[in-house]
Amino acid sequence: MPKDHGIGASNKRREDVRFLTGTGNYTDDINLRGQAHVYFLRSDMAHGRITALDTSAAEAMPGVLRVFTGADFEGIGGLPCGWQVTDRHGEVMQEPGHPVLAQGKVRHVGDPIAAVVAESLAQARDAAEAIEADIEELPAVIDMKAAVQPDAPKVHDDLTSNLCYDWGFVEDNREAVDAAIKSAAHVTTLELVNNRLVANPMEPRVAVGDFNRASGESTLYTTSQNPHVIRLLMGAFVLGIPEHKLRVIAPDVGGGFGTKIFHYAEEAFCTFAAKALNRPVKWTASRSEAFISDAHGRDHVTKIELALDADNNFTALRTETYANMGAYLSTFAPSVPTWLHGTLMAGNYKTPLIYVNVKAVFTNTVPVDAYRGAGRPEATYQLERVIDKAARELDVDPIALRRQNFITEFPYATPVAVEYDTGDYGATMDKLEEIADLAGFPARRAESEARGKLRGLGVNCYIEACGIAPSQLVGQLGARAGLYESATVRVNATGGLVVMTGSHSHGQGHETSFPQVIAEMIGIDENMVEIVHGDTANTPMGMGTYGSRSLAVGGSAMVRATEKIINKTKKIAAHLMEASEADIELKDGAFSVAGTDKSVAWGDVCLAAYVPHNYPLEDIEPGLEETAFYDPSNFTYPSGAYCCEVEVDPETGHVTIESFAAADDFGNIVNPMIVSGQVHGGIAQGIGQALLEGAVYDENGQLLSASYMDYAMPRAADVPFYEVDHSCQTPCTHNPLGVKGCGEAGAIGSPPAVVNAVVDALRSGGKAVTHIDMPLSPARVWAAMNG
Repeated sequence: MPKDHGIGASNKRREDVRFLTGTGNYTDDINLRGQAHVYFLRSDMAHGRITALDTSAAEAMPGVLRVFTGADFEGIGGLPCGWQVTDRHGEVMQEPGHPVLAQGKVRHVGDPIAAVVAESLAQARDAAEAIEADIEELPAVIDMKAAVQPDAPKVHDDLTSNLCYDWGFVEDNREAVDAAIKSAAHVTTLELVNNRLVANPMEPRVAVGDFNRASGESTLYTTSQNPHVIRLLMGAFVLGIPEHKLRVIAPDVGGGFGTKIFHYAEEAFCTFAAKALNRPVKWTASRSEAFISDAHGRDHVTKIELALDADNNFTALRTETYANMGAYLSTFAPSVPTWLHGTLMAGNYKTPLIYVNVKAVFTNTVPVDAYRGAGRPEATYQLERVIDKAARELDVDPIALRRQNFITEFPYATPVAVEYDTGDYGATMDKLEEIADLAGFPARRAESEARGKLRGLGVNCYIEACGIAPSQLVGQLGARAGLYESATVRVNATGGLVVMTGSHSHGQGHETSFPQVIAEMIGIDENMVEIVHGDTANTPMGMGTYGSRSLAVGGSAMVRATEKIINKTKKIAAHLMEASEADIELKDGAFSVAGTDKSVAWGDVCLAAYVPHNYPLEDIEPGLEETAFYDPSNFTYPSGAYCCEVEVDPETGHVTIESFAAADDFGNIVNPMIVSGQVHGGIAQGIGQALLEGAVYDENGQLLSASYMDYAMPRAADVPFYEVDHSCQTPCTHNPLGVKGCGEAGAIGSPPAVVNAVVDALRSGGKAVTHIDMPLSPARVWAAMNG
């Protein structure tokens, strides 16, 4: 029987009540007394030198309070990068400055040149149009391979080139990989593109800065996935505000997908301007602004080679990738194509030799950073596409080829420096074949052919490293912040709990699933547990929510803090019942003495903690509040197998997804309904990348897909009803919950499944197609079919 409470129960999300009734509290809902509005004048050219900037006419316009330019930020730190990468030659990456407002040059369309603060947004916008900006246009560089040529225009004049770094991993494997490929019985080579994406969360970015002259405290309300990190970066490295004088509040956030992890110029500006003007300053991005100011995702160009022996065993893998950084280094950008990508190139397979080369390149485009999956989708797409191509070349079944090369013994140390603690890839493939009804595919293909359609089936596997850790290791790899998580558990005198967490919820369902964990540990109703997050003033220092880390890392911190609470309440209960602490048991919300009928309720013990009449204060302090920090010893490694069936119209090239099945291993499951929802959302985003989405620049650096008129987002009609399963559970061995993380899996596993299916459909129709780059628009598919 399904559970109706605690761990394993599909409790409905309690936070949805306020979201569905319109009572959520988003940043744009926050309007402070006396607030002014800011409008940013942004560059309409990709590369240019600012020769003159006249703001006098704007300053004289009605309602204008002040016009800020880059000159106002001279001597103030630029936006910091949170990860430093060392290249394969031992040199640290080139790291250019990233000013809050452009200084000297503009480097991408959307680069902020000036900011007008006025009584109303309309007045600020009108005044911005009156600013006279004289910008000498310079040649723009958009193509990554062209950008690293010796004669390419430099995005940053103070750098030696547009190459941020040339990273190799594992460098010691390079010669052995080259030799193995040279001597292989078969080598499959594939060149492919991981298309650039715009995250497009439902809620655009918003920032409201406030300053209290009496206390000297600055407050920033912002749409952020990690408010503590924003406080650290902005306070210490940009504006020089002591942390105890800077409060960052991230209330309800309407989706992030990675793009709200990073520290942005608008946050720093609103905080700075609020103090300069001594009044609140608010900015809300328009959707058009979001396209040219939010960090983009993906944008890799890769050549991958897979070597096999005469028995079709994988012997070596080599990749060469160009990764677009855009015009500046966003907060975590350098880590995405390196440590979050290169370390996952083993996938689910026991390939003994792997070498990954990544050249990160500056171009005159919007900065690129982590987007749902962050490096792992790029790795999985390369690997699963080249495996499928190899199966076609060798005329073997794609599933059989994968099964033959699966890792089967755990723990398993990969040749790219990570160790998978648990997994069962054969079981997830077995489950996939069952729920996708692969045995019935030939009949479905015949039925499609009878209607003049081409039907294809695509399968792939994935593995993800998430719950990024440990801090000491990632520090050695270049991380400039810890990757632990924290929690404070405060028990009230009547037994209710308030849990203050450094994790942040923006769609993950923390307010529902976290109480399920704590309630199960104590044996009380979930409604007795309240989750508090998003405010640096009343939560312990934490690293926020991204990389499928909330439950594995944040939840583990809560478990540790709750264990401290339970240990203390057992001591109090022992005194109340005049028993040995070792004999005290906690079950179903009551303490009992083993082997007796003595018991005392949870609430009574909690009250005693605050009314300490019955235990010695010299042994036990009054009150019940504990804090714990959890720094995991390893990543978690969720994995799975996905299957997609498509129909292709040979007349138009239009692709319809007929079915999609996902079998995932997420370790232990706290709330199956929430997990299924996360997988559904991730698959939709993966389908979007595979078939519809793509940020396209012209040769002058103009973003051609800068609105929903030209950037196609998936809609309900574009996705099928999914068949998802997460019953193949191999619990994680190194966190107290045994959980692995589920938030990014769908976006990782779905793009190669879709592309594999389309290629299979075209081949079934007699078309000699080996690959089509995403997005697989009707025009691209039709062109591939027709040579």
